[in-house]
Amino acid sequence: MSSPHASPRTGAPSARRLLPPGLLFALPFLVLFALFMVWPLVQGLWMSLTDTSLSAHAPSFVGLDNFTEALGDAEMWRSLGHTLWFTVLSTVPLVAVALGMALLVHTGLPGQWVWRLAFFAPYLLPVGVVSLLWIWLYQPDLGLLNHLLEAVGFGPVSWLSDESVTMWAIVLTTLWWTVGFNFLLYLAALQTIPDHLYEAAAIDGAGAWRRLWSITLPQLGRITGVITVLQILASLKVFDQVYLLTKGGPNNSTRPVIEYMYDVGFTGYRLGYASAVAYVFFALVLIASAAQYAALRRREK
Repeated sequence: MSSPHASPRTGAPSARRLLPPGLLFALPFLVLFALFMVWPLVQGLWMSLTDTSLSAHAPSFVGLDNFTEALGDAEMWRSLGHTLWFTVLSTVPLVAVALGMALLVHTGLPGQWVWRLAFFAPYLLPVGVVSLLWIWLYQPDLGLLNHLLEAVGFGPVSWLSDESVTMWAIVLTTLWWTVGFNFLLYLAALQTIPDHLYEAAAIDGAGAWRRLWSITLPQLGRITGVITVLQILASLKVFDQVYLLTKGGPNNSTRPVIEYMYDVGFTGYRLGYASAVAYVFFALVLIASAAQYAALRRREK
């Protein structure tokens, strides 16, 4: 007598009976996730406990020596400081400017599709194109920005070679390139605010600014929190535009921690130590993310 869960043809239990239907649909994703996310994380953690190098010698187990060295590495902390400074400088304008752009489009400017395309199009460009474009804009002698400054009576600025302004130049490039994504999120959120709230406020005599402060901004509170968290996490992972614009210079004054990992791992050949630095950075990002999540939960309560 066959099992009640057996396949009618083979007598063996069917896969549908052994696994929940939802798991069957998710199985391809879970396999790819394990191969390309879980396994590299495990492999990287093991590598951080060894002296793995790009040289020919076989790696040996060193325990927590790489982590101890990383915590005492002044250059690693300096690079982390550059990453945090970039995050502070970029997060505020990337949230505020995106909100302003979304409000302008949402108010009913003529030719809305043109504005939406213009605001979002730079986000679709690859980082290599963006960096090359802004390198030309930042040229001391031929660049458009210095020509504009000279037209209003200012002297030329060494955008990519002066330590006092280079980080600001990177922030400006990042703002132009990525603000379109936050703009799109804000625009979608604005379209979900019920019209009857504005109608009731208008009947009560509230002007445009009062409706903005009393209705629009409070209704956007949750999406603002989400955008802020996403932007902080994105800024902490900065690498591409910095490497292409300045390679971390001048004098490593803009080198982020991810570029430092790249330098020690692929230029210094110390993959084990670079992995340890990566996990130290990962732990700090995890702590920052947990703190932001807790702050958002308290605000919602």
